[in-house]
Amino acid sequence: MPMIRLTVPSGSLTEEGRKGIQRELATMLLRWEGAPDTALFRSLAWSYLIELPEGAQSTIEDDAPRFLVEVTVPQGALSERRKAGVVQDMTKAVLDAAGLSQDDALRVWVLVHEQPDGTWGAGGSVMRYADLAALAKGQPTDA
Repeated sequence: MPMIRLTVPSGSLTEEGRKGIQRELATMLLRWEGAPDTALFRSLAWSYLIELPEGAQSTIEDDAPRFLVEVTVPQGALSERRKAGVVQDMTKAVLDAAGLSQDDALRVWVLVHEQPDGTWGAGGSVMRYADLAALAKGQPTDA
């Protein structure tokens, strides 16, 4: 159930970057979660691109664009090493999509939100991490 919200100032991504960033981030997250590359898991990896209107984002210092990547995963899906990989890879992907260099890395924040077990529902049922793990192994679930 990985979900990604990328919030950016309008016009801050390149045309090419805007076209591919959502799928790129979702693919990265599934890889770091260790999820199988199947149609089912790809369909569960939701990605939202939220473009803020002009003037809706700034800092005290300047108005240079900042980028917020919010990643929601089931609690326990990512070890500390995997979280670090998600942050590193997503930062680079967003910088590339915006046509920026690694020198601008502090303008990208990646927040990993872990959803406590039993607090996510899909298809009218509560889904638990064990249900997703069973799906990943190709076993039926009782959800």
